[in-house]
Amino acid sequence: MKLQRIKVSYEDERGSITDILDSIDFNGATIIKSRKGCIRGNHFHKKTIQYIYVLKGKMKSQSKKIDEDLIEIILETGDLISHESLEAHNFEALEDSTFIVLSSGLRTGKDYEKDTYRLNTPIEKFIAEDIT
Repeated sequence: MKLQRIKVSYEDERGSITDILDSIDFNGATIIKSRKGCIRGNHFHKKTIQYIYVLKGKMKSQSKKIDEDLIEIILETGDLISHESLEAHNFEALEDSTFIVLSSGLRTGKDYEKDTYRLNTPIEKFIAEDIT
């Protein structure tokens, strides 16, 4: 998981422009709203890479790659994180939250579940056998 604190790119009397991502290809954009206490994710993707930008709220994100330690961070409005393929991840809304997910791979519309592999064990126990 990679965390970026996104800053305003340009600002004048009309308002501001904030570039969230630059020079990446993605084929799906999804807005998700989560109520405080809800958990999303708890899965991994074999091919898809995801970028998550927090529009409003606060969330705890956990991620784990095989043979690596669990990473846990707190996301707030304006934060951007990315999850690579084969990286298990989940989110817990610490307050009502809205975020946008940009996906590079099969992850939107009718293909939503084609590259989603749910974890049958807690994320901290994610191991190579889970990807078979």
